[in-house]
Amino acid sequence: MNRLSPYLDNLLVLQHGAKYSWIMVVGIATVVLRLHGNHSLKGKRKVVKAIVSRLQNSFNVSVAEVGANDSHQRAEIGLAFVGNDRRVINSKLDKAVNLVEAMQLAEIIDTDMEIVNL
Repeated sequence: MNRLSPYLDNLLVLQHGAKYSWIMVVGIATVVLRLHGNHSLKGKRKVVKAIVSRLQNSFNVSVAEVGANDSHQRAEIGLAFVGNDRRVINSKLDKAVNLVEAMQLAEIIDTDMEIVNL
């Protein structure tokens, strides 16, 4: 195993002769939320911001509101993890979704997860 740069800690580098193959795992998820009793975009922004901030502080994750931008009572949040171990990425996705549910700021009405090896 070669260490090319300190910035590549999350990537596994395997040397095959003079060529390198990179093993990278990307985990993505979307979480669709229902915000009961919310009647304004301002109220929705407050809930979404709280969820996004908590996820970013708890995990090293990229997260953003990705859909249902004009709906007062619905929000869609997207998450992305990158690493070199499929099991770790799967576990982090599950824990992130569980954290959103445990916050009890909104009801989760749908989730979709996908893990891709590159």
